[in-house]
Amino acid sequence: MTAKSLVIIGAPRSGTNMLRDVLTRLPGFATWPCDEINYIWRHGNVRYPSDELPVDRATPRVVRYIRGHFDALARRYEARVVVEKTCANSLRVPFVDKVVNDARYVFIYRDGVDVVGSALKRWTASLDPGYLAKKARYVPISDLPYYASRYAWNRVHKLVSRDRALAVWGPRVDGMADWPERYDLLQMCAMQWRVCVEKASRDLAELGADRVHQIRYEDFVANAQHATQQLARFLDEPIDAELVAAATDKVSSRSIGRGRDQLSADELRSIRDIIAPVMDQLGYD
Repeated sequence: MTAKSLVIIGAPRSGTNMLRDVLTRLPGFATWPCDEINYIWRHGNVRYPSDELPVDRATPRVVRYIRGHFDALARRYEARVVVEKTCANSLRVPFVDKVVNDARYVFIYRDGVDVVGSALKRWTASLDPGYLAKKARYVPISDLPYYASRYAWNRVHKLVSRDRALAVWGPRVDGMADWPERYDLLQMCAMQWRVCVEKASRDLAELGADRVHQIRYEDFVANAQHATQQLARFLDEPIDAELVAAATDKVSSRSIGRGRDQLSADELRSIRDIIAPVMDQLGYD
C-alpha cells in the first residue's frame, strides 16, 4: 500500500458519512468521489448471499484487486491517508483486515433509536439518479449484469410491497431474506443496526486498541474539533487547529434525538427488546 489506510466502521445512519467528509477536508486525506465502494469490496464474491464475507473469501486475486484501487486513489490525489467508508464493512472486519492488513480503524456508533428512525426513511426513499450514477462508476464491468438485475428487482419490490419499501437497503446480513416473515419494517431496521454493531464491536476488539479508535456520534457532534484532533493524533497525522476548524465547520448536533421524535410510543416498544442489549453495551439509556 502506498499510503496509510483508515477504514471507518459503523452501521448505516450512524455518522459515517459525516466523519468521512470531515476527514477528507483535511490536507493529505482522500477518498472515492462517491458514497461507498461496496461494488469494489464484493468483486470476486459478487454472488455471495450476504455482505458477511468470511475471511477465506479474501483470496490473493481479491486482495490484489482491492488494494489496487486503494493505491490508485492514493496516487491520483497524492494522499497520505486513504479514508474508506462502506457500512457493509461492519459485517466483515476480518475480511477487510486481510485485504488492507496495515489499516487503522475508527468505529463510530450512535443511539440505536435515532439510527432506526433515520434508516426507516432510507428503506422507503425515492430513487436518486445522481447518487446512483456516482456509485455505478465503480461497478466492475463483469459484475454489471448481476447488479442491474438486483437493482430492477429492488425497484419492483418497492412498487408492489405493502409498505412501499425496497427489498434490501444497506448491509445485507446473513438470513436477512427471512426477516419479513418475523419482523415488520421498523424491526428489520432495528435488527440490521444490532447485527452491524454487535459484529463490528466483537471483531474490532480482536485487533487491539492501537489500531482502533472509537467515537460516540453524540460526543463528536458536540465537540467536533476536539474529536477530530484526537483522531488525527491516533493516525500520527497532527493537523493545524485552523485547518481542523475549517474541516468541522459544517458539523451539527441537530440530528440528536430526531429519530426518537419520529417514532411513536408503540413503535419504540416494538423495537425495545431488539436494540436494548446493544444500547446497554454502548452506554445508552
